[in-house]
Amino acid sequence: MDAPLPTGDRPTVTVCRGCCCGTTKKRPGVDHAARLDALRTMLGDRATLRVTDCLGPCERSDVVVVSPSREARRSGARPVWLGRLNGRHETSAIADWVGAGGPGVADLPESLRRSPFRPTPDAVVL
Repeated sequence: MDAPLPTGDRPTVTVCRGCCCGTTKKRPGVDHAARLDALRTMLGDRATLRVTDCLGPCERSDVVVVSPSREARRSGARPVWLGRLNGRHETSAIADWVGAGGPGVADLPESLRRSPFRPTPDAVVL
């Protein structure tokens, strides 16, 4: 078994859990806690998982930001903002993408191609 990568040498997945994202008030019928637990398990040591308060673009809930590894960032990769992640398969698609290297290393999976967006100026910068 490979040793886990040091924190800065792996992608970071930031999951919004603020006023809208991850709430049954906005998205009833979605088990947000189970999805977060599944993502944590699927990512394992391949990425750093952060859960944060509101990132800003509430109209696109649920929002996840996948930030590249340090090496990929040096090569020009930038964080990818994903929105409207309310389907059943996005968790595994994100984990698979990150497992393949994430932004700047691996292509965004087809199932996530409708999710990326540019954050507004008032969004939290990662």
